[in-house]
Amino acid sequence: MTQQVQEQPVRPVHIHRRSNTALVGSDHELVWTLEQIQSLLELPFHALMWQAQQVHHAHWPAGEVELATLLSVKTGGCPENCGYCPQSAAFETEVQAEKLMAPAEVHQAALAAREAGATRFCMGAAWRAPKDRDIEKMAELIRTVKGLGMQACATLGMLDTHQAQALKAAGLDYYNHNLDTAPDYYQEVVSTRAYQDRLHTLSAVRQAGISVCCGGIVGMGETPVHRAGLIAQLANLHPYPESVPINSLVRVPGTPLADSDPIDPFDFVRVIAVCRITMPKARIRLSAGRKQLGDAVQALCFLAGANSIFYGEKLLVTGNPDADADAALLTKLGLVPCKTTTPA
Repeated sequence: MTQQVQEQPVRPVHIHRRSNTALVGSDHELVWTLEQIQSLLELPFHALMWQAQQVHHAHWPAGEVELATLLSVKTGGCPENCGYCPQSAAFETEVQAEKLMAPAEVHQAALAAREAGATRFCMGAAWRAPKDRDIEKMAELIRTVKGLGMQACATLGMLDTHQAQALKAAGLDYYNHNLDTAPDYYQEVVSTRAYQDRLHTLSAVRQAGISVCCGGIVGMGETPVHRAGLIAQLANLHPYPESVPINSLVRVPGTPLADSDPIDPFDFVRVIAVCRITMPKARIRLSAGRKQLGDAVQALCFLAGANSIFYGEKLLVTGNPDADADAALLTKLGLVPCKTTTPA
C-alpha cells in the first residue's frame, strides 16, 4: 500500500467547534471532524455495523484475518508511569525486570510463531527511549526475524530520526507507537511524557519509510468524546496508520487503572466499526483484552471490520487466547488467515 510520506512535524488535532472544522498543524483541513466521528459512534448499532461492513467489503473482500505474534524481548523496569502498564517501575506488580533477549531466543520464538501461522512478528521492549546501542542490538533481532521470511514490527518507545533510519536499514517493516487516547485525556493516563512526544516519534518513523502501527486503549475511564478524539487523531494522520491496534484495557493489579470500570462490549465494537469507516485500508487489529471479550464479541468485531489479531498465549505480559482457540473461532466464522498484507 503506497501513501504519501508526511515530512513535516505532526501536531495534535485542534478542533474548532463553531466552524465544525479541524486542523492538523497549521492549516490542513481534516478528512474527519470530531463531530462527524461522534455522530458515527452514536448511530443505531445496526446502522453503524451496516456502514462499516460496506466499507470493509469494498477494501478487504477476501474475508482474511492477519495473524501477528507479539513477544516481549525486554520486559519491565520502564521509567514511564503509564497508568495501564504493569511494566512500569513506578508500580508494584508481579512483572520483574529482565534483560534484552538473545537472538537465538528470539529466533526460536519467531520460528514457533511462523509455524503456528503468524505472518508478522512484533517485538516489544520496555524502554522510554532506546539508546543507540539498544538500536544496534534490536537491528540484529530484526534481521533474525526477517531471515525467517516474516514481517518484522517493533515497539521500543520514543525514537529520533536517525534511530528510525537504522531500524529501517535493518529491515523493519512496521513500528508500533500508540497514541493511547485523545490529547485532552492523555494526562489522566501518563505524566512522564507529552502527547507531542508520541507524534514526534510517528513523524520520525514515517520519514524513515517504515509503516506505522498506531492505535489506542479504551476502557481507561475515558468518555465517548475521548474515544472520538482518539479516532480523530488516528484517522487524520497523513497518511493514517497501516495498522491500527485497538486494545480493551486489561486491568492489572498494582496499576493505577486496575479499578477502572470495563468498557461496555457494544461500545468496544462501535470503536472498531468507526475505525474501519474512517481508515478503510488499515488493518484494524483486536489486541490486548481479547481474552476478556469472549468469542461472541470478537465475532461482532470481525463483522465491524477488524481483520487482524495478535495470535498466541501472551501479549507482552498479559494473557491472550491461545492459538488453537483462535483457529477454531476463525473457522466457525468462515474467516481464513491471510497470506498477503495489501488491501484491495
